[in-house]
Amino acid sequence: MKVDLKKELAGYTARRGELALVDIPPRRYLALDGHGDPNTSQAYADALASIYPLAYTLKLLSRRELDRDYVVGPLEALWWAEDLATFTTARDKTQWDWTVMLVVPDWLDAAHVEAAREAAAGKDAPLLDQVRLEELDEGLCVQTLHIGPYDEEGPVLAEIHERFVPSQGLRLRGRHHEIYLSDARRTAPEKLRTILRQPVERV
Repeated sequence: MKVDLKKELAGYTARRGELALVDIPPRRYLALDGHGDPNTSQAYADALASIYPLAYTLKLLSRRELDRDYVVGPLEALWWAEDLATFTTARDKTQWDWTVMLVVPDWLDAAHVEAAREAAAGKDAPLLDQVRLEELDEGLCVQTLHIGPYDEEGPVLAEIHERFVPSQGLRLRGRHHEIYLSDARRTAPEKLRTILRQPVERV
């Protein structure tokens, strides 16, 4: 049977208009870093063109060698910048740093990833050698579902950072995390579904 990771793993559901505290266990991802506006940066386009071939080759390896098939998870990304206002008010994407990620099932390890990298070497994946397997331990997080264009996330993030987190006796830590439940190439901007997640800790 094919496992759908976003249905099996915690944290891939959220409700619009509801800020929820969730506990996310350690999880491993294929990950690749970059900087700049994701709409115009060649680095971002190259990152996606590299991480997806590796992810699908890894899935094929799992099915063929381990007889365990799964649905490749949704694209995820960590975002950060020197000034938080670039996310909430200024939205200056040229100042953003990012890590694009795709979740890896727990039955696959670094050796499987390297075997998949070798198998994917002939594909048009310019940054294939830079994709790494990384564990992310987020723990306590605030998350919600945003429906609409990415550029309308600012007020929701401001609500999380400026009102909800302090009101709950929490403070921000770690990096802003987004999970893209919709394919932006095939979905109208007003219907895009994105989980917004922020790691926090108790004061």
